[in-house]
Amino acid sequence: MNLHEALEAQLRLHNTPPERFRDIVGRLFSVGIVVREEDNVEQRLYDDARRIETCLREYFQLGGFRLEHNVKSEFFRLYAPGADVPGLQDDGMEPVPGLRARLSPDFVAAALTLRFQYQQGLSEGGNRLTDAGEVLIRFEELSATLQTQLKRALPANSVERQRLLSDLKRHRLIRVAATFSMDDEDALLAIRPTILGIISDDMLEAALDAEQPLMPQTATEDADAEYIENAENIDDVADVTDVTEAEQILEQTAAQAIITEEQQG
Repeated sequence: MNLHEALEAQLRLHNTPPERFRDIVGRLFSVGIVVREEDNVEQRLYDDARRIETCLREYFQLGGFRLEHNVKSEFFRLYAPGADVPGLQDDGMEPVPGLRARLSPDFVAAALTLRFQYQQGLSEGGNRLTDAGEVLIRFEELSATLQTQLKRALPANSVERQRLLSDLKRHRLIRVAATFSMDDEDALLAIRPTILGIISDDMLEAALDAEQPLMPQTATEDADAEYIENAENIDDVADVTDVTEAEQILEQTAAQAIITEEQQG
């Protein structure tokens, strides 16, 4: 019996057709994460993935990938070989350069800020913390914390701000209502517990303790949210030449799942 036949036999035991297995694998390779609460499509993908979790885990292990399942928050995240994963031991593998992400400084700074606010929300509790483990904040809180903690402003252009929010949502770091508007001072966004899987306490502390501002603001003009398909971790943008202490920290910040620009939803 070859590997293909063995896999099909296991799938039959769980009443899962090979086509569904390919759907789940394809989503994890292209998106890097499946969150049950995202929408009806991901709810079904998550439920099916949970049923064949052992098959999926063994399949990805053959290629050196790690599939992590957060049962409490109901999501699967796929990590590339050599990824520095918060809370997990080193897998002993060399990182694959072709799986390295290049995200804009605005995205990295916003992710760090969300991680700071998420920890703060967990500590404070109250009505900011939802039953799903999300922390609710107002958009202006994101902007203010970015300034005070990381000495960086949100993009001045409203189009760029909307693009940043869309990127954060696409990577399943935040959730917003369909009626969300940046112009509404009372509009809330929810920081998802998935943020814990890409930025550890040590990474956040190092960024907050950096003496210099978090990346030159002008760097975003050249960056323009450039992505490399099949990302392994959040990284700074290649065109940034003024290397500061904060940038050096960000070169090793946030072990990230596989991310592609083509991600849907």
